[in-house]
Order: sequence, then C-alpha cells, then structure tokens
Amino acid sequence: MEYVIICLVAFLTAILTFFSGFGLGTILMPVFALFFPIELAIALTGVVHFFNNIFKLILVGNKANKSVLIRFGIPAIIAAFIGAWVLLNITNLPSIYSYNIGSKLFEITPVKLLISLLLIVFSVIELLPFFDKLQFNKKQLPFGGFLSGFFGGLSGHQGALRTAFLIKSGLTKEAFIGTAVVISCLVDFTRISMYSTRMLESGLYENMSLIISATLAAIIGAFVGHKLLKKVTLKFIQKFVAVFLILVSIALGIGLI
Repeated sequence: MEYVIICLVAFLTAILTFFSGFGLGTILMPVFALFFPIELAIALTGVVHFFNNIFKLILVGNKANKSVLIRFGIPAIIAAFIGAWVLLNITNLPSIYSYNIGSKLFEITPVKLLISLLLIVFSVIELLPFFDKLQFNKKQLPFGGFLSGFFGGLSGHQGALRTAFLIKSGLTKEAFIGTAVVISCLVDFTRISMYSTRMLESGLYENMSLIISATLAAIIGAFVGHKLLKKVTLKFIQKFVAVFLILVSIALGIGLI
C-alpha cells in the first residue's frame, strides 16, 4: 500500500509543483514521513529529488550561467555538507517529551521538532505576499548560496531561498532555470553523499525499489505537468497545500508522526 500511495503522491506532487509554487521535496517529504523515520524520509526525498533534477538537468542544464554557479553554488555545496551533518547528529539526541494516547506511545524528538518548525516556516514563506517580493542583489549571492545550501542539507528546503537570491542576478529565464537546476543537483548530490553514511543502518538501500518507483512517478508527473501548463500559480492550490503542510508539520512536531 505504501508503494501505491507514495508513487501516486510523487506523480501528483510533480504535477502540482507547476501550479502551487511548492517544490517536489517540500510536499513529498511529509508523505515519506508517514511511513518512515524523519531522517530516512528526508534521505528518501533527497534521492527522488536528485534523480528528478537529473531529468531536468538533461533538458536545461546547458543554459546555466557559470559565473553565478561559482558564486552561489560553491557556498551552497559547503553549507549543504554542514546542514546534512547537523541533521545526522541531531537524530541521535534523546526525545524531549513522550506521552501516551491509549496504549500507544508518542515521542517528541529534537529532529522531528526542528523539521516541523522548518516546514511551517517555509510553508508560511510560500503563502505570504511579502516573501514573493523579497529579492536580493548580486553581491549577496554567496550568502544566499550558503543559506540555501544549509537548509537544503538540513531539511531539503532550498528552492524558496535560491529563487529569492537568483531572481535579481540578471539571468534570462532560460539561464535562471538552468542555473537553479544545476545548483539544486549539486546540493542534492552533496547531502545524499552525507546521508549515505547512515543509509545502510537507516534502511535506504532496502527501499531502493520504492525510490526508483517514486522517481519514475515524479518524472512522469513533471512531464505531464509541463505539458498541461507552464508554471502557473493558482492561489487556491497554493494555500491548500500550505495548510496541509502546516497540519502535517504540527503532527510531526508533537510526535503523532
């Protein structure tokens, strides 16, 4: 059943990213968290996100701007290592609080609480018009790369920050998309290489068939979404997804997931 649900969500989510403004990983990670421990859910999402980006890289990677890649991408890679290292280390911390509902035990752990807060923050960022207008100049590209890479390594949330910093970098539409895809791939590869230190013990390799299935579903969804309509944001869908993510985040934060 988890195969059907995750693949279906990966397919629909990839389509939804063309309409909601949210990235594939932002929506897919909470779904993985319903079935797997949060650190494994982040790793699984990272792998699916990476291979989905490889598909995009083949299409638009040659349009990337080399100068922006260096100024934004290098700090992003360094910070992605740091973010992934933080994630791996906080997963070992003991639970903050535990409680029972009936005979079932629920635990609030530092990693769940942190990821929950990040999900809420980035969902709110996508919702508020103020953040849509938030942009930075070229001089701040290295700082933006570091921030985007750090949160990419920690929780997978890199898209909103990356866009805010790249949008004013003077790139054409094609160069902007190509550069964003290349940077996203670099951050994904970096964090996956860090996560791999725990992959064997966390069960990532045991779920390789699920990863392949979800990746293929996401790629098909991205192709369908691209054909249906090119990057149109529908406010109702955006708000609905944001509310859903906030509810899932709260459940994660209080230990229900």
